[in-house]
Amino acid sequence: MQVVILAAGLGTRLGNPFPKALTPLVDGRTIMGQQLENIHSRHKDAQVYIVVGFKLDMILEAFPHNLFVYNEMFDSTNTSKSLLRALRSSGPGGVLWLNGDVVFDPRVLDRVQEFIESDQSFVCVNTASVGDEEVKYTTNEAGHINALSKQVTGAFGEAVGINFVAGKDKEALITRLAEVEDQDYFERGIEVSIEKDGLVVVPVDISDLYAVEVDFAEDLAAANSKLFVG
Repeated sequence: MQVVILAAGLGTRLGNPFPKALTPLVDGRTIMGQQLENIHSRHKDAQVYIVVGFKLDMILEAFPHNLFVYNEMFDSTNTSKSLLRALRSSGPGGVLWLNGDVVFDPRVLDRVQEFIESDQSFVCVNTASVGDEEVKYTTNEAGHINALSKQVTGAFGEAVGINFVAGKDKEALITRLAEVEDQDYFERGIEVSIEKDGLVVVPVDISDLYAVEVDFAEDLAAANSKLFVG
């Protein structure tokens, strides 16, 4: 099991003087600490790659027992280039990846296990909420994603920042992530691969489980409200 956590960014909207992934939660863990506990509770021997950039030493010191991929252009590129570096560094086979600011229910990993085992690329989605500033999606007649961006109109729901690329699809996605602009989100690479390579991406509905991307103080409050203390 290969897992990538994208944690290179500045995270300026939350206003912390440290990487957003190290933001403390109400139960004493950090966002990344919660992510890693969730991953290892379902995949004990998972190989985790953490993409670092901004104040990387703080993440290395907090979670030394992982592999690290350095995005040296963290201040001038977006998640497309961080994911590109991680996929190029990964071993054979599929890769599950998370945005480094997602606080999520560990049962999400149970929900997606069948797709991982069948080597099916997917994006986890919430169909109960469609925020203006969130990455949204639509599907084709087969139920596969055909548009994935913040600009989608008539959206069916929003992406939550937990995704998987199948081993058979990884090289195509790497090619498209290399092609897109430095400031593009990784979702643009997925869109281009859907269009040009026929990439099949299944939306996995986790609306009944929590997954909160923490960009602002109110997001952090929402994430904390989902956690059990003690």
